[in-house]
Amino acid sequence: MRLLCGAHDGQTGVFAVTGDSAVNLTAAEPGFGADLSAMIASAELRAKAQALAAQPGVVEVSAITPALPVAAPPTIICLGLNYVEHIKEGGYDIPDYPALFMRGRNSLMAAGAPMVRPSCSEKLDYEAELMLIIGKRGRHIAEEDAFDHVFGYTVFNDGSVRDYQRKTHQWTPGKNFDATGAVGPVVVTPDELPPGAAGLRIESRVGDEILQSSNTSNMIWGVARTIAILSEYTTLEPGDHIALGTPPGVGHAKKPNPRWLKPGETVEIEIEGIGICASPVVAEGAQQAAQ
Repeated sequence: MRLLCGAHDGQTGVFAVTGDSAVNLTAAEPGFGADLSAMIASAELRAKAQALAAQPGVVEVSAITPALPVAAPPTIICLGLNYVEHIKEGGYDIPDYPALFMRGRNSLMAAGAPMVRPSCSEKLDYEAELMLIIGKRGRHIAEEDAFDHVFGYTVFNDGSVRDYQRKTHQWTPGKNFDATGAVGPVVVTPDELPPGAAGLRIESRVGDEILQSSNTSNMIWGVARTIAILSEYTTLEPGDHIALGTPPGVGHAKKPNPRWLKPGETVEIEIEGIGICASPVVAEGAQQAAQ
């Protein structure tokens, strides 16, 4: 299934998408709620969604304003260095264990919502990433069992404020500015994609300018290995988000001059078979004035 959470006719719900149209699952069954949390928790709802998704869509996808797939993810874990060429362009040594950091809820926003360049920095960078959503609780998950714990896959733009990322050895400040991490809009269940979402083209662009272009098969730590590594130290919970790192071509590594995102631009992240996450870039002051 291809699932989209968003607002239509003043109501927020869950939609099953086929092509340019969608079925409003929440309108058919209020138990689906406003995001994917209920479906993640209920095998019965997932079965109902499959049946409803087979019906002809009556809502135009273009008329739905996307919302976050999970309004309040329990945990958001990100891999920082997962493509060899990206590691090299950043001047790092290739690690034997993934670089990990966490994001807070306020740093995320739905696809289509503005990505905010903060007033304290002009060094807002883009990072195209595959993101998975955990569907089943687990600890010490074996690689061969890892796919059983995946609810679905989506697109993530790990917007990074580079000068603040490098203020400390930990990357927390640069990765947690409000409204810099775009998620969605569509979540695709694993049955619609290759195992582990491998072999998919992943790109970032602004207009006709292609900024990054790679393939998810180039990840050092794939989905199964990542889940096994993370579950060694923490219990993964339904609704947890895991971002799987970015390929080469990020703005700070462009030569001879870095390529920062500017207010007025729209940055798009596309992953083959999943979709496009588009974000207009705005300055923090302009965003505050509009509220």
